[in-house]
Amino acid sequence: MSVVKINVLTVPAEQRETLEKRFASRAHAVESSDGFEWFELLRPVEGTDNYLVYTRWRDEASFQAWMEGPMKAAHQGGADGGERPKPAASGSTVWSFEVVQQAAPKEA
Repeated sequence: MSVVKINVLTVPAEQRETLEKRFASRAHAVESSDGFEWFELLRPVEGTDNYLVYTRWRDEASFQAWMEGPMKAAHQGGADGGERPKPAASGSTVWSFEVVQQAAPKEA
């Protein structure tokens, strides 16, 4: 059964561009991970400073393997082994869900 992880990132307005650039520079880091099914970065439109990072995985084990491997490596140190850049988000919470129903557009 697929699982969905939504990382809720609190991002001050002055850090939005930084956050989006960092995600863009790592756009392909997750795509080849075993069990990965989908990714979306959702920008807030009104009423909140929270970005949502939506990922869907084949199962919890696939997500955990990515967290302990590629994701962990991508967040350690700077690009040239230097100092790690200051986080763009001021807070983070991960929501976890199991997919129990889904629908897709009908083929024409």
